[in-house]
Amino acid sequence: MPGRTRIRLVEPADAAPLAAHRARDVELFRRWEPAQPPALLTAEGQAERIDRLLAGHRAGTVWPGVVLADGEVIGQVTVGGVLPQPHLRRGSLGYWITGTAQNRGHAGRAVGLALRVMAEELGLHRAEASTNLENLPSQRVLRRNGFSPYGVAHSAILLDGRWQDSLLWERILGD
Repeated sequence: MPGRTRIRLVEPADAAPLAAHRARDVELFRRWEPAQPPALLTAEGQAERIDRLLAGHRAGTVWPGVVLADGEVIGQVTVGGVLPQPHLRRGSLGYWITGTAQNRGHAGRAVGLALRVMAEELGLHRAEASTNLENLPSQRVLRRNGFSPYGVAHSAILLDGRWQDSLLWERILGD
């Protein structure tokens, strides 16, 4: 059984481990994520990104977290596009786990913990996510956490040089 999975708000000290994971996993994530600027593969680039994410957190538009196992950073979980208005109260969930820690249940546990943050800390009513149509492992993570697919966004994201469709997911968090 892997070490306990936790999530917490990202910190400036997370820049180096995040950069190391991203640099090592470039090929692994090429199918699932848009091309990233080379700076994000460096600790300095990640530090700048973390500064922007924490500014968004202070503004109430994002909850940027890291995923930890045995106290070590192994990925990220982010609630973006937060709309806290009483008539909307929703956010979009994104996550990744470094290749060396995949297939151990960390993503599923991190998503479950992020849903708790969305409901209890952020006061959101609706969680949304999207996956590449072929990303079956991520779809299993979402299904196990109570998400349901509700549509397809055609030509929604440029991945590996071509526009691809995304499967849209939703989960109602409660009243």
